[in-house]
Amino acid sequence: MTCLPSIPVRFALISALALIAPTAAASGVPTSFTVDGVEYGTRGNLQYDSNRFGDDAGTFEDAVDWRRQEVYLFARRKGRFELTAGYDFKAETWGDAYLKLETAAGDFRGGHQKTLVGWDDYGAASSSTIFLERPAAENAFYQGRRVGMEWTWAGIARWRFALAGYSGPDLQNDNAGTTFAGRLVHTPIEDDTQVLHLGASASRERRDDGIARFRARPDAGLTDVRLVDTGALASEAIDRIGLEAAWRDGPLLLLAEALRGHNKAPAGQADFTGHGWYALASWVLTGETRPYANAAFGNIRPARETGAVDVQLRYAELDLDDGAINGGRQRDWALGANWYWGRHLKLQANYAWLRTERAGASLDPQVIEARVQLAF
Repeated sequence: MTCLPSIPVRFALISALALIAPTAAASGVPTSFTVDGVEYGTRGNLQYDSNRFGDDAGTFEDAVDWRRQEVYLFARRKGRFELTAGYDFKAETWGDAYLKLETAAGDFRGGHQKTLVGWDDYGAASSSTIFLERPAAENAFYQGRRVGMEWTWAGIARWRFALAGYSGPDLQNDNAGTTFAGRLVHTPIEDDTQVLHLGASASRERRDDGIARFRARPDAGLTDVRLVDTGALASEAIDRIGLEAAWRDGPLLLLAEALRGHNKAPAGQADFTGHGWYALASWVLTGETRPYANAAFGNIRPARETGAVDVQLRYAELDLDDGAINGGRQRDWALGANWYWGRHLKLQANYAWLRTERAGASLDPQVIEARVQLAF
């Protein structure tokens, strides 16, 4: 059974931290303090979304609601350690909750944390996504958070290595099993203006319940309807592979990722392989360069009081058909624009049009999305 804060405690935390902290941060009041070299503080991410659907044959309901209400508490000493714990009050799920030790032999992080395969999820914070929602392949193949140990080493210039092992259920008491994963990143070019990022990752998961499932939302986070879904598959092991590449040159960012998920079925049953990919281009109209650190891109930092504006285009494909398993296929284009006002307020708007097919039926919905984000 999931261990959740009591209703009065949850209400008090979300009221105080979700309203007072970002307001204070936006007005220049610090949300952390330092004692004897150790910084203590809070950070969070509040997102309020609108999803509007068209050409959907009544499949979806328009929605206006919170997308995330993430609040974190942390204590850290630069170059030594970080202790952090977070909770999403909207999803009623735990986020990152770990202790990280920084040593000459690399960084060791133990606790509830993101798994390694799926760059858009693993690398980018939920407050730093370029589009409102992650592409379908990420949605289908990303494993989520698990409890375990991760080792990251960047001791060779322009290289970054990570190995991880996870065991048992997550902090929601779900997804019991074991996973081993690895990730490699090479940046042959990296300076203040240009970055060339190349990466690969792989993992093997064995679930205690013996069930695998791959599915994806239709570029909208306020619906639980999936147009592509393999359903439950009997599983002995799940293998995931990811390849990623990005080129940043001043205000221009080109980024692509390919993902593959393979389910090894018990003897006498058919294996399943699904795959997907996406590519995007983003241009900062106001001229800023999107920051790059720890093998990931972050939010733009405006250079002027009126903020920064970027526009982007993304194409994505996901194929969950394999033999007798008709999970469906999804292709979609997404057009987006973001306005960054200061370091805390971000306004986003997306328009996505999809082409989906599953078991001979097709549906081609359109989605208009908007978000107000306050991060601190």
